[in-house]
Amino acid sequence: MTTATTPAHTATTGARARTTTARGRLAALGRAELTLLVRNRTAIFVALLMPAAMVTAMKSTFEQIDLGGTGLTVAGAALTGGIGTVLIQAVYMNLVAAYVARREELVLKRLRTGEVTDGEILTGTALPSAALALAQTAVIVVAGTAFFGLGAPERPELLVLGLLLGVVMLTALAAATSVLTRTVQTAQLTTLPLFFASLMGSGLFVPLEILPDRLASICELLPLTGVMTLVRAGWLGGVEVGDLLGASLTGLVWTVLAVFAVKRWFRWDPRR
Repeated sequence: MTTATTPAHTATTGARARTTTARGRLAALGRAELTLLVRNRTAIFVALLMPAAMVTAMKSTFEQIDLGGTGLTVAGAALTGGIGTVLIQAVYMNLVAAYVARREELVLKRLRTGEVTDGEILTGTALPSAALALAQTAVIVVAGTAFFGLGAPERPELLVLGLLLGVVMLTALAAATSVLTRTVQTAQLTTLPLFFASLMGSGLFVPLEILPDRLASICELLPLTGVMTLVRAGWLGGVEVGDLLGASLTGLVWTVLAVFAVKRWFRWDPRR
């Protein structure tokens, strides 16, 4: 007996096939990018060792700062700041260089001639960096819990939300920054403004609670500040609902602006 195939069943089957195909394309792009990342010793050094060095520097800095009234301990401030450093170095700075390199090597242009979509190209390129950042964050959380006297994350859902928001936002900002970056070498310069602004203004090195109110209000609008608020609330707790909503909104606004910039100005062809 022949089984009738309804339009709804056909549509569902087709959608599932497209989803599987897209997943396969992303996996292939991710594997290729991972191979290139592993071969890039400089990128691996920056992504793996620099955050550890930054955490050590942050710990020394926080030991010189009066954290009374901030609700933070030296270990808590240093390790959550380390998570922010991992995000900005492993995701943002690494991806700016990756997007520029693939563009100048005509990789992006060749990929666009196939079935893969623009979004899949950008996402697939970002997958290894995102996975590396999340793995390093897990190591930091485990180390903080086991060796630095910090408890397990009080609100793990907020920690995960902050990490995912940070990865998506910084990926979009990396793609947008690549528009202004002519070569892989100049990526070291074009990424510095956001890097230093985040270090000094998003609570990585200096808690916003000890800054003057007006300056702290300005720093709350920086891209990584909202992410850091969610990360600290997820691990350490002690953040009010209004601050969490404001942090989430700030991160979403920066993500939307970055995505708009990518759609409007991203360059797929080499710069001449």
